[in-house]
Amino acid sequence: MIRQGHELTADETVSCDVLVIGSGCGGATLAASLAERGRDVVILEKGGYWTREDFDQREEHMLAKIDGGRGLDTSDDGGVALTYGNNVGGASVHYWADSYRLPADRLAVWEGDYGIEGHGAERLRPLWERLEADLNVHVADDSYVNEMNRRLKSAADAFGWKVERVPQARRGCVRSGHCMQGCAYDAKQSQLVTHIPRALEHGARLFADVEASLLVWQGRRVAKVLAHVQDRSTNRPTGVVVTVEPKVVVVAAGGYGTPRFLVRQGLQQRLPHVGEHLFCNPCPMAHALFDEDIVQWRNIPAAWGVEEFRVGRHDASGAYVEGGYLLMANQLQPGTLAAVLPGVGPKHRALMRQMPRLGGTIAWIDDVERGRMTLEPGGKARLHVPLVGENRERIRDAWRKQARVLLHAGAREVMFGDAADTRLTREDQIDAAVASISVEPSRNVLAAPHPGGGARMGRDVTDSVVGYDHRVHESDNLYVADPSVFPSPPSVDPSLTIMAFSYVAADHVHQALG
Repeated sequence: MIRQGHELTADETVSCDVLVIGSGCGGATLAASLAERGRDVVILEKGGYWTREDFDQREEHMLAKIDGGRGLDTSDDGGVALTYGNNVGGASVHYWADSYRLPADRLAVWEGDYGIEGHGAERLRPLWERLEADLNVHVADDSYVNEMNRRLKSAADAFGWKVERVPQARRGCVRSGHCMQGCAYDAKQSQLVTHIPRALEHGARLFADVEASLLVWQGRRVAKVLAHVQDRSTNRPTGVVVTVEPKVVVVAAGGYGTPRFLVRQGLQQRLPHVGEHLFCNPCPMAHALFDEDIVQWRNIPAAWGVEEFRVGRHDASGAYVEGGYLLMANQLQPGTLAAVLPGVGPKHRALMRQMPRLGGTIAWIDDVERGRMTLEPGGKARLHVPLVGENRERIRDAWRKQARVLLHAGAREVMFGDAADTRLTREDQIDAAVASISVEPSRNVLAAPHPGGGARMGRDVTDSVVGYDHRVHESDNLYVADPSVFPSPPSVDPSLTIMAFSYVAADHVHQALG
């Protein structure tokens, strides 16, 4: 059953075994797992219920529908653009469908450095296998590789860099290139077409356009959750309230949404790590003008990934040397590309006239310096993302590697989209050009699509927010199931690991219900 905001015209109260707040990779997976085991599940999703009929492949339409900030949300100083879902299916509706298992080296860090228990390789491997079968995860053949990806692969091979095919969650892909506008062909295996339908088939109830607002406590238990119906056209409350009386509450509002929700509940007073340790994979980009057509906005976005620099390298004294990011070909539709290209007036128009010949790359930086979520006096949540220290060094190194690979791939000119419009045409210009680029707020474009860490997993309240069973410390029935529980960036697209962790969380919730 799906009920949408326009259908909810009067206050009502519902009860259930499990209330899931959020319907992305974490919430949808957990909801399906519990519904399949006979649990009475209610899902609250703040955003709208959009389907293939709504995905018109128009950037200006879809950004307003499925992006959490309608394309305008940033960190507190404007230095990073925040990308997250605001729709049934969450960010999986506009993600690229990259579907990696958590690398063994990162899993070793989580177990060794952070002491994570119950989420080791033996526990996760069968879950990844199940997810890969359910979501048809595979590496795409050459017919799905666009020109920018081919050139990236050729240049990386010439340098001797490690480059691997990217695992994809797709079925019947038509190569449209509109992955970030929602798949109008239901080929991308997002939560909208996988775990959400499975949950509904087994009796789950989904409320779209309904934002969970307040946890009502009785001692250590959440007794009620008050939620406000949203007017989808304005993103403002209609005044109608849905009260949910659950046995268990699972917050799965995403890497930005969950810490924001928990901070607004005042939990920082007894859980000081709520909203701390946030990471978001700030992404520096480089653009390039070629002599031939590239048409970067067609076919799948990332067919090949340069993994040579995925793990950061340091010298014997611990000083940063290079790496700490995954490097890929970029895919931007013309509207978004126009927004991030450098220059104004005639200079910008000159680039736009050559748009089919523009290619580019993007690097997913693993944050070393962590951010934090705080509240303003009026209750608005603010995210601080520090672009300093090793974060800044990694960003600059990623720009250097991107410039080098683009020039070797045949670029006539490489641009960084910064306010000073830094450009270069030769490899011997790279170091000086990159050193001159300002990393200060609003001087360049950095996206941030992979948040997490704001409710990290650990031993107790002295170092974390949730335990190894995903239950919030000092509560009896409040859980978290999304990347907020990750102790550090996973170094690859997090979606498959979010889902695997959510299966683990579902097991603990099921056991807690008896």
